[in-house]
This record gives sequence, structure tokens and C-alpha cells, in this order.
Amino acid sequence: MNKDGPVVVIEDDEDDQMFLTEIFKNLAYNNKIVFFRDGNEALDYLNKTDIIPFLILSDVNMPKINGFELRSKINTNALLHVKCIPYLFFTTHANKQSVIDAYAMSVQGFFVKPASMDKLENTIKIIMEYWKQCIAPSEYE
Repeated sequence: MNKDGPVVVIEDDEDDQMFLTEIFKNLAYNNKIVFFRDGNEALDYLNKTDIIPFLILSDVNMPKINGFELRSKINTNALLHVKCIPYLFFTTHANKQSVIDAYAMSVQGFFVKPASMDKLENTIKIIMEYWKQCIAPSEYE
């Protein structure tokens, strides 16, 4: 895990991208925020860059491939799998089956986007602080 790496956000809603941009700016983390509108764009980026992202925040319902399909493609890609990039779902709606399915795919978190900006900012702060403190196998030589 690269704690200084970019945060990859896969979000097709432009308003949500704007809100998240403002929140990350307010929280003043050094991590660059990289937005993608769909999972294929994100997968292409992840496969082509030498930079190891800090974490991935993925919507579930997206055009082209959904968050579950993207997670599966990352898990089955040997080069991406060993990078130990935390993968979290950050979505508008959840149901019991989607949460069960997510954790069965070794997703490291499932979050429903709060309705208020204050709560959304607090959720992002909690996520970032948690992962800043975590240790990953990639930190050991």
C-alpha cells in the first residue's frame, strides 16, 4: 500500500465528483485524487501506471462494468492483486445481498454515501485516517 499514492475514485455522477473534490480539498490530504467515470477507465489506468494508488473508492452502479465486475477483474489480475490496494465500495444505495457479495469478494469496506456534506466529509476522513494507520504486506521487503 502506498500511503502517499493517489486515491482512485470511480464515480460517474458529476455532482458527487464535485462534492468529493471539495471534501478532499477541505481535508488537505497530500494524496492526489484521480476520478474515473467508469470501471474500464479505472482498470486501464491501474494497468498502465507504475504508481501504486493509496486506495480505490468505487461506486457499485456504473456504466460499462459495475463495481463488482471491476473488483473481480482486479482480483484476478496478478500484477494488480499484489499491489495490495484497498478497495472500498462507496455507493448511494445498499442492500443485504450486495454487502454480502462485496465482502465475499474481499472488499475492504462498504459505505453508503451520507446525505449531508458534513457527514460525507466525516466519512471520508474516517476512511482516510483508518487506511493511513493500516499496515499492508507490501510494506515489508
